[in-house]
Amino acid sequence: MLRTIRFFFLAAALAAVALAQDAARHGVQVGDVDRKANACTNFFDYANGAWRAANPIPPSMQRWSRRWAAGEQNKEQLRMLLDDLGRRRDWPQASVEQQITDFHRACMDEAAIDQRGITPLRPMLDEIAAMKSTADVGRAIARFQDLGIPVPFGVYSSPDNHAPANVIAYVVAAGLGLPDRDYYVKPDQRFVDARAKYLAHVVAMMKLAGSTAADAKTASDTVMRMETGLAQYSLDNVALRIPANTDHKVAFADLQKMTPHFDWAAFFSEAKLPRIALNVNEPAFMKEVERQLAAEPVAAWKTYLRWQLLHAAAESLSTPFQKEDFAFYGSYLGGAKEMKPRWKRCVEQNDGLLGEALGRKYVERYFPPPAKARVQEMVTNLRAAMKDTIEGLAWMTPATKQKAVAKLAAFHVKVGYPDKWKDYRSVVIRPDAYWANVVAGRQYNVNDDRSQVGKPVDRGRWGMTPPTSDAYNNFQMNEIVFPAGILQPPAFDMNAVDGVNYGAIGVVIGHEISHGFDDMGAQYDADGSLHNWWSPQDLAQFQKRTACIVDQFDNYYIEPGIHHNGKLVTGEAIGDLAGVKIAYLAFQKARQQHAAPTLDGFTPDQQFFIAWGQFRGDETRPEAQRLMVQGDPHPVAKYRVIGPLSNTPAFQKAFGCKAGDAMVRPPEKRCEVW
Repeated sequence: MLRTIRFFFLAAALAAVALAQDAARHGVQVGDVDRKANACTNFFDYANGAWRAANPIPPSMQRWSRRWAAGEQNKEQLRMLLDDLGRRRDWPQASVEQQITDFHRACMDEAAIDQRGITPLRPMLDEIAAMKSTADVGRAIARFQDLGIPVPFGVYSSPDNHAPANVIAYVVAAGLGLPDRDYYVKPDQRFVDARAKYLAHVVAMMKLAGSTAADAKTASDTVMRMETGLAQYSLDNVALRIPANTDHKVAFADLQKMTPHFDWAAFFSEAKLPRIALNVNEPAFMKEVERQLAAEPVAAWKTYLRWQLLHAAAESLSTPFQKEDFAFYGSYLGGAKEMKPRWKRCVEQNDGLLGEALGRKYVERYFPPPAKARVQEMVTNLRAAMKDTIEGLAWMTPATKQKAVAKLAAFHVKVGYPDKWKDYRSVVIRPDAYWANVVAGRQYNVNDDRSQVGKPVDRGRWGMTPPTSDAYNNFQMNEIVFPAGILQPPAFDMNAVDGVNYGAIGVVIGHEISHGFDDMGAQYDADGSLHNWWSPQDLAQFQKRTACIVDQFDNYYIEPGIHHNGKLVTGEAIGDLAGVKIAYLAFQKARQQHAAPTLDGFTPDQQFFIAWGQFRGDETRPEAQRLMVQGDPHPVAKYRVIGPLSNTPAFQKAFGCKAGDAMVRPPEKRCEVW
């Protein structure tokens, strides 16, 4: 009896502590809400309009919100980490600490970099200038590949579409300086203007590298002619979303027959790649590469490769090259008003080239085990909610439901950081050799990728670095991945109530889960094989429902005459719509275990939806929006909020929205996939 009484009081005490902890947790960012806006008319403005009004986009950024600010804060944390580690200069050679601090030190020595000018590229430029034959061109292309410069094509490792337990090589289209094929071939005025600006940019870069004005103009015309030829045989962004369009497995001998003017045997030998079957993503593109190898004079290839080298290296060269590169890509295309500070660009390069070395130190300091455990708990709840959703679908037959549930159960989930870190000990990094460090980092990453070809899939590998503020779904590995960099406020906050966390990172988790069942992911089975696991009638129903999404987003305009391409953003829009739904359902499950208080006048359900509106509440420059609707599969932020919520009855109930309100799509137009 005494033991029972003690247990009762202990349980009560623990419950009181838990309640106190819940009470101490904060809700949504109340000051960010625009009380003058109507939640049922424009929830994007309501949820986050006050924050955007008070926080204009910084000159160096293309988009801005608390989420983007958090991504930049990650870089501040990395800088502090590097500064702290950099105070010691006797780290053991090839240690993680020595590599990341010496890379940063060399990158920050702007005076030395400016003094060198174009000199770091001179050996490669001389090799290009010495080319005399098509065979020489092929060897130069191979040299570019070694440095991770995919010109005019790229070669990467990836699981086999039809035997996903094995890794093969993929040959992909590349080699364009403009964002995609449409910039070269479409007659719209914005593309005509971009081509003119691009020609001027190539001229400016060539002149910086030592060409006369006349030679630079001739060079720009050559570059445009060759790249336009490649673009004409490249798939557009919508076609690239259809897996069958890039599924072309061939024998090694067939690749050689496809492009006889490129010595693939020599390339594979030098790259230490096995001569096994591989995938050629775009055979028509490779035929155009072959045509240009055969028909374009060596002089033209010299010009094209010289340009592509300058283009790839610009961010790592002296200030004039960096400024010209930014003027076209960052300012004209992206809308930013000034370059990011030097330290931030150096941190970004460090993360890009030595990401798991830097990330290893990042998670030690900024991602404690309790945070990982809580996110893993949320993932479990989201998966359970998705399972309930699948099993409750009225439009899907039991046999297909069973396969969908099996795929969901087979999901591999990664949270925070790898269990096994990459080994960078072979990478030589010096404090006084910036370009050599960049080359060493590039070569390491290329060789690391190539080393996977011909082997079983290594499920421990990550496609993003730990400090990255993003997440992804890999269809071929049937996995969802959440780096530590996104598991920070406002996406995830240990001190926030469940409504806020489920409304922000919960929707992101749901989004990534549902990618496995979007217009592309649904074509891959539980093993990651590109295989139709749908019955004909279920597939027809699924396609009808995705068509609703296409129609909805086709009618979202960013400015007069320019609207979203519904077919381009279908997958991300499905992810947002399903993510909101299953995160809301998971939140309802969580409320059965944890108290969900009304805070600051907002109910738990209102907190959930406001959290999503605040997490996605980006202000985006017009130039960046135009770039996004052309080539980004993600809708602009406004429609990532309005789009899914206008299809969500639970949102409309939470805010008392009525039929006819802008945030309530009519029943006949309401979209629901999952």
